[in-house]
Amino acid sequence: MADSSFDVVSKVDHQEVDNALNQASKEIQQRYDFKGVGASIEWSGEAILIKANSEERANAVLDVFQSKLIKRGISLKALEAGEPQASGKEFRLGATIKEGIAQDVAKKLTKLLRDEGPKSVKAQIQGDELRVSSKSRDDLQAAIALLKGADVDTALQFVNYR
Repeated sequence: MADSSFDVVSKVDHQEVDNALNQASKEIQQRYDFKGVGASIEWSGEAILIKANSEERANAVLDVFQSKLIKRGISLKALEAGEPQASGKEFRLGATIKEGIAQDVAKKLTKLLRDEGPKSVKAQIQGDELRVSSKSRDDLQAAIALLKGADVDTALQFVNYR
């Protein structure tokens, strides 16, 4: 019998992120507490740029955006936001969407599988994803459960289970 396998990836649906950004932008334009503070959120190339006239307002815009991401099913682990920086009369906050599993995180996950996972499970790093294989599908299910419980700062998805 051939080995069964699955891939561990960290991907984000960009259309959903764009929808969340548009919803947050609409809410910011309509909410009373954002009137007259110059609050906005928009794409700036691949990054997200948040502007407001105070540090607290910039953080409030970020909170609105995070709530919209959660409603759209996107993990906040995929969002990497900086601190508000003063830029003239306004504060700017930059945020990026992380994709792919970093090399050090992938090594941490393979070590976790080697140390605590079922003995028949093999993991190999392939670029920015991780391929986990085994002869037993039950062992793969146990490996998925172990990885879901792992404390990593990356949003993990399990695809190509066969």
